[in-house]
Amino acid sequence: MKTRFLSIHFFENDRRKKILIDQASSSSKQAPSRPVPHVYKLQGFQFSTVGQAATRASHRDSRHFCCSPAPPPSISHSTNGQLHSATHSHHNHHHDARLLLAAAAAAMRFRPGTAVWVEHPELAWVEAVVASSSTSSVTVTLSGGDKAVVDETKVLPRDMEADLGGVDDMTKLVYLHEPGVLCNLARRYGLNEIYTYTGRILIAINPFAKLPHMYDMHMMEQYKGVQFGELSPHVFAIADASYRAMVSEAGSDIRSVEQQVLESNPLLEAFGNARTVRNDNSSRFGKFVEIQFDKSGRISGAAVRTYLLERSRVVQISESERNYHCFYQLCASGQDADKYKLAHPRNFNYLNQSRTYELEGVSDGEQYLETRRAMDIVGISFAYQEAIFRTVAAILHLGNIEFSPGKEFDSSTIKDEKSKFHLQMAADLLMVDGSLLLSTLCYRTIKTPEGNIIKAIDSSAAGISRDALAKTVYAQLFDWLVDNINKSIGQDMESRAQIGVLDIYGFECFKYNSFEQLCINFANEKLQQHFNKHVFKMEQEEYKTEEINWSYIEFVDNQDILDLIEKLIVLMLFYCAETNWHVSLLDEACMLGKSTYETFAMKLFQNFRAHPRLEKQKLSKTDFALSHFAGKVIYQTELFLEKNRDYVNLEHQNLLCSSKCSFLSGLFASQQDDPSNHRISFLR
Repeated sequence: MKTRFLSIHFFENDRRKKILIDQASSSSKQAPSRPVPHVYKLQGFQFSTVGQAATRASHRDSRHFCCSPAPPPSISHSTNGQLHSATHSHHNHHHDARLLLAAAAAAMRFRPGTAVWVEHPELAWVEAVVASSSTSSVTVTLSGGDKAVVDETKVLPRDMEADLGGVDDMTKLVYLHEPGVLCNLARRYGLNEIYTYTGRILIAINPFAKLPHMYDMHMMEQYKGVQFGELSPHVFAIADASYRAMVSEAGSDIRSVEQQVLESNPLLEAFGNARTVRNDNSSRFGKFVEIQFDKSGRISGAAVRTYLLERSRVVQISESERNYHCFYQLCASGQDADKYKLAHPRNFNYLNQSRTYELEGVSDGEQYLETRRAMDIVGISFAYQEAIFRTVAAILHLGNIEFSPGKEFDSSTIKDEKSKFHLQMAADLLMVDGSLLLSTLCYRTIKTPEGNIIKAIDSSAAGISRDALAKTVYAQLFDWLVDNINKSIGQDMESRAQIGVLDIYGFECFKYNSFEQLCINFANEKLQQHFNKHVFKMEQEEYKTEEINWSYIEFVDNQDILDLIEKLIVLMLFYCAETNWHVSLLDEACMLGKSTYETFAMKLFQNFRAHPRLEKQKLSKTDFALSHFAGKVIYQTELFLEKNRDYVNLEHQNLLCSSKCSFLSGLFASQQDDPSNHRISFLR
């Protein structure tokens, strides 16, 4: 199978995002007549060259650059800014005037009067003019008139004749280095141009606003069948070029399966997306959609796979963020909300932690109707829809059950009448016995060689058990949605042409970084490796094969970093054969009664202190830093244990399997006899 890779990530706040393309593969024995374009995301990201910058080649598109997530202000990236031209050995093409200007400027870039960019610790890059230079340093005059002496490696040439509106294709830039790229993107962004090409790579910057006119049918038609590059940069141009590279002729009829594929996106967003501090509609799970086509180019099937659902968000949200959209939609649903005894989100502990309830310009009530409509289209019956939202309501009531110390030592009991009400509502909605639900939350079964021991747990542990149950139910509900979307759409096993769509978190570096960020950033290390392989390694190997005369472009290959981080994470989360551990550090810390995040951090440093990419923080005994490809990220371990306490224990399993709701009991019946789905439960 001939495979062409494509990495498209598009960011805008409209919840009904377009489905985009990530990997195109075709069974055709002949390669497409032109290369499939590459795209990489830029949402709060710096676009930076790594190693030597490259100028435009006259015969081939230059791809000598990569995108790296923007680090905090204290982290900066630098390049040496050396320019190398590329020419084709079999064709005597003339370099344009820009290449000549670039070569001339490179030869005299540090002469007095030369316009330059100077690296700045807070502003990234600032404009300056060279006053004088020595062997290793340059004296420059900044735009404010101040003079500074800077290291030569922190100075790059600046194009004084650059278009004030920027260029739509950055291979037209005289200097394709970090400040040149960032300045061009900033200028275009100031003119509301969020898309920019770099050869056949598309850079998309989050506008943090709805732009419906850019994605309507009229705009789509403008790009259909048009030669790539003739119109302004747009994701539709990338999609059209990719599709035409896969099949010679595309079908235009919209069929039921196509509608199901399209509507599966907003449905999964309702249950898997949430407001974060940076985005009103952030995907809190990874998703890969494989769209299958028949011989005429029509969609004939699809398959959805999801990864890394952020379970902890169900019970814990940060300031200015929201829980998953479906909770707020149900609270705003009118009669359905009344039926499930729901009210404004401020009345529920799982929703009121951040005191952020609405999204600007979004009606949760209208979105609820859209979600129900999407369920209809993908083939989820009315009975199942009722069961789904009844389960969502039960989770909200679960969160309002509070506990107080019981009469016996280390025991717990229901706190007050309000908690009793929510306990009974949760039991009714889950269709389980109320007293069984209470005992499930307040008691724990310990497996010993002599038999099972049932013992009461304190109010704190009961709260943890409640949250673990809520996360478990929601995660199973989400997986059921994905499975049923796949069943409803169906796969075309005879399809010989597919296009893949990958939608996953970007690199994350916040003020506080916890277990989710560790998992997300590990995934992004893998994506960066993929990007390096198919944009740098394979492209330059192709240059060698075609005997193109060019200067080899050095780039940061994160394989060595990935090896270290992968080893650390595997050992930390799963096992360590060298020390004969049978459970992971996290699981061990969660299970053992006296373990805390402090003891977990201590074990982490004891076993991995020799890793050069792992760093212990001086001002904290429990924080650690990892040097990712995008920069250093400091992780706080305080909530690592809490966020790992979402495993299915025996009590929860038995409770949910006893439900009289066939939908809910069916979510867990398949796991009941599978020991791999359980972990031994220990008292905390």
